[in-house]
Amino acid sequence: MAKMVGVDLGTANTLICMKGAGIVVRSPSVVAINKDSREIITQGNEAKRMLGKTPTGILAFRPMKDGVISDAEVTAGMLRNYFVHIGALSTFSRPIVVACVPYGVTSVEKQAVEDAMFEAGARKVDLIEEPLAAALGVGLNVRGPQGMMIVDIGGGTTEVAVISMGGIVASNSLRVAGDELDEAIVASLRKTRGLLIGPATAELLKLRLGSAHREIDRGSLTVSGMNLQRRMGEMVEISSQEVREALSESLDQIIFVIQQTLEQTPPELSSDLYDFGIVLTGGGALLPGLARLISERTGVRVQIAKRPMESVCAGLLRAMSVAEEDGDFFRYRER
Repeated sequence: MAKMVGVDLGTANTLICMKGAGIVVRSPSVVAINKDSREIITQGNEAKRMLGKTPTGILAFRPMKDGVISDAEVTAGMLRNYFVHIGALSTFSRPIVVACVPYGVTSVEKQAVEDAMFEAGARKVDLIEEPLAAALGVGLNVRGPQGMMIVDIGGGTTEVAVISMGGIVASNSLRVAGDELDEAIVASLRKTRGLLIGPATAELLKLRLGSAHREIDRGSLTVSGMNLQRRMGEMVEISSQEVREALSESLDQIIFVIQQTLEQTPPELSSDLYDFGIVLTGGGALLPGLARLISERTGVRVQIAKRPMESVCAGLLRAMSVAEEDGDFFRYRER
């Protein structure tokens, strides 16, 4: 019997869930390949540790960019390996796959996701919009008449959506999220300190020192980088304030999109949003002080989902359960 699999194919991380088993894969969306044959050598955490450190002939990279597929062949290979690993794909069985896509992606980008799932071995494929899946995952009653706002800050995109009656009423998507926050730290230290650091160090600074609100101080951390003036490596102590200032411009863009979506919301639903508040999901929701900053800027109460990084996958699991009762919930394509 074909297994039902949900795929949250993110820029930074890939999560895969399976009906009856829950979340079975949590892994960085990173692959290491042989440059000549394009054969996958390794993927996930092991490939992530190779970023920026590979010898000639091996390339470690992310096959996803800004929430969409940038290398279809490698993405399909990565997914096929995961499907085999979890026992969903074998000689005698091919999975039924439900995958998430960012709201507002083009038909070509949607087609690329479908094609990747089929190439990975899927028998049937359907797509669900990420904000809707995230809302399901945090337990919101998306089919009810009450309006609710979900803000999903992932690795490549920030999705802001107002949901009511089972659909998206107003939404905006911004290609500023976790990766851009890392890049902002790299750019800021290069400009203010003349120090060049790598993406892994920038991510470490974000996780250890990053904050969104001026009243949060997380101390300091000593990291290594290259002094661009002397062209030599050096150890530098970075403060929480420096990291917060580096993140401020990107966070301003995210908050602007939230405000824009609030303005686009029909008046009948606006009061619901101010009563119910905003729900933050995605890895970016874990940035200390972000909920507080958004609330101060918008005047709307903000709450963080219990497991923000798993919200989308939890929503896929919930959708699979609904689909069992409602045979028309998904509209699968076959190949």
